[in-house]
Amino acid sequence: MQITDFELFAVPPRWLLLKLETDEGIVGWGEPIVQGRLETVRAAVTELVEAYLLGADPLRTEYHWRKLYQSGYFRGGPILMSALAGIDHALWDIKGRHYGAPVHELLGGHVRNKLLVYQWLGGDDPEDVAAAAKEDRERGYKAFKFNFAREFRPIETPNAVDHAVERVAAIRDAVGDDAFVGVDFHGRVSKPMAADLVQRLEQFDLMFIDQPLLPEQDASFAGIAEQTTVPIATGERFYSRYDFKQLLVDDGVSIIQPDVTHVGGISEMRKIASMAEAFDVAVVPHCPLGPIAFAASLQVGFCAQNVVMHEQDLDLHDPTTSQRLKVLEDPETFRFEDGYVKRPTGPGLGIEIDEAHIRELSQTEVNWYNPVWHHEDGSVAEW
Repeated sequence: MQITDFELFAVPPRWLLLKLETDEGIVGWGEPIVQGRLETVRAAVTELVEAYLLGADPLRTEYHWRKLYQSGYFRGGPILMSALAGIDHALWDIKGRHYGAPVHELLGGHVRNKLLVYQWLGGDDPEDVAAAAKEDRERGYKAFKFNFAREFRPIETPNAVDHAVERVAAIRDAVGDDAFVGVDFHGRVSKPMAADLVQRLEQFDLMFIDQPLLPEQDASFAGIAEQTTVPIATGERFYSRYDFKQLLVDDGVSIIQPDVTHVGGISEMRKIASMAEAFDVAVVPHCPLGPIAFAASLQVGFCAQNVVMHEQDLDLHDPTTSQRLKVLEDPETFRFEDGYVKRPTGPGLGIEIDEAHIRELSQTEVNWYNPVWHHEDGSVAEW
């Protein structure tokens, strides 16, 4: 079997989808994307596939991963690793379809039958966010994550801090003590503020505080972790096992959140999970993207013991009205029940793509960039 061709589709809201074709008619799909840098990743995928994969045997997944990663003198980073990730998704999809098995069975077999998923909560007003949390709790979700605050200055006023803490209190009160609540600082909080804030949030019995600092400050994570009983998490802006290595050695986190679209795909995410397991660190994959990324990430989630929960942004509770699940031939592929997604059993990534719908969506211009925020003095704020 040989790889004969590929296509890339930019589709709303901010996805880039890859189709890999073979001479035996087996097709694999992947999702290579850096949100807000779609065209840059498109160019990287095109360069990698045309230079290294056309005419090659798609079943040599590990060899291709090493070749695509190691053949470049300059390696890593968000663009190259995300391009590699989408290619890796598609190669595993082809391999699973070739052998008639889900990818997670090829990676050692499933260790669970269902996986807890968490719901993202948006909004700023404590009452509005609490109402949304209560509604999603009634829909069956048992775990939630939300941003601690919007623009947050390196040194903030007591009022700004109190308002942010009130949001946490309102959500905890809305969902009750039998639900998981995670708070994402999103790298918006400075090191001088983070130490005090994590202690103030201990009263809410959080499942974790995510990205208390920017990834550039990963050497300081251990110091934050020592000052609180709340588990510390990070990882959505890390791009390989090499980025996670020192953080694990320093005992800086209790939870890592790798994203299968950014860490080099299924192959690398499986290794990251195994490496974290040796340090008794749990994995809660980051995944605010489409069904292909979600399906790829679940393949690791169902074969790795320390993957304990998973993000989703697909409205799994109501697949018949979810716009994001319409790219699947069967929007009900991901069976959601009582806060969990059930193990997919189809071959490859376990999904069937509605290619005609994707081609229709790809006629729409996709030009998504994250907002650029400013503080009141005009300086750029972290988003």
